[in-house]
Amino acid sequence: MDGYNVINAWSNVFKLDTESLEDCRDRLLNILSNYQGYKKINIIVVFDAHMVKKGQKKKEKFDNLQIIYTKESQTADNYIERFVYEKARENIVRVVTSDYLEQTIVMSNGGIRVSPREFWEDIEDTIKKTKQKIQHKERVDRSNTIMSNINDELLKRLEKMRRGR
Repeated sequence: MDGYNVINAWSNVFKLDTESLEDCRDRLLNILSNYQGYKKINIIVVFDAHMVKKGQKKKEKFDNLQIIYTKESQTADNYIERFVYEKARENIVRVVTSDYLEQTIVMSNGGIRVSPREFWEDIEDTIKKTKQKIQHKERVDRSNTIMSNINDELLKRLEKMRRGR
């Protein structure tokens, strides 16, 4: 995933005119970490550092996300293209970017292109389904008491015993 591309594309989530890029980046990583946990997939987020003088390629972990900061003169697109070329033959590689040329290159190398809008919709859908599962589990847990598993005849007999009759 091209991290800065997604931040810029998700204007409904990030307000770059009022939020710092660092805050947006941190929030994106939190969103992706949760999503990754729900989906049980590996996510790699690539951030450009090609304009950073003497920037070194750097890899970090955030929860279970892999974060890549490219080296000076390397764009996120360059990194992603090489990654797809090397990995897409043996793995399913989905690339989230709004860059049309990047999407075309990804698909020609066996990757799957996903627009930031499609990805956001999938995240929202995943959150919704997860909340529904949690609510259902809570309802089941509440209704799964000992008393709910006893038949009516036994309940009547127990009630008589409790009352001393």
